[in-house]
Amino acid sequence: MSISRQNLTIVIVTLKSENIIHKCIESIDQNISIVVVENSNDKKFKNELESKYQNLKCILSGSNLGMGAANNIGIKFAKTDYVFILNPDVTLEKNTLEQLFLSSKELKEFTILSPINSDLNYPNYKGKKTNVERNFPFQVDYIDGFSMLLNKNKFSDEVYFDENFFLYLENNDLCLKVNREGGSVFVVPSAKVNH
Repeated sequence: MSISRQNLTIVIVTLKSENIIHKCIESIDQNISIVVVENSNDKKFKNELESKYQNLKCILSGSNLGMGAANNIGIKFAKTDYVFILNPDVTLEKNTLEQLFLSSKELKEFTILSPINSDLNYPNYKGKKTNVERNFPFQVDYIDGFSMLLNKNKFSDEVYFDENFFLYLENNDLCLKVNREGGSVFVVPSAKVNH
């Protein structure tokens, strides 16, 4: 099954991100569902987002749970087969999603797909660097967590991020788990994000 707008949810974890999140949301196709998990009990933030964006649902965690636990809330809330995790300071380029959709048709068994950071001086992956210049998807050991698309069907236990990691290492741990269980992590260089 390949990705489409109907079976994709964007998950964004926030904490006092009201000054930066709008650029992120406005770079996303309005036909795609967005779930924001706000790591606080800020009802004003929730109401402002949900009244401004018809395709968005904001969940208040009540306190700062960290990135892994808050992402898990968003992933489990999403009813779609695919979830695209974004940090609130990331923006998509115009064809980012289309390029990911195209690649998903070729890489049907992927576990994680990642766009590439448009500033190639700061690559968001560790592992092979082949094919970057030729724009072909390539497999890597792990990617940074600010922009990663998960195939939920590849997580049979429905366990995603290890909630023992509060911040920073939760994405490395997830990629290690994927590789250990025979899954795959791909970077799609034709899909770019700004971070």
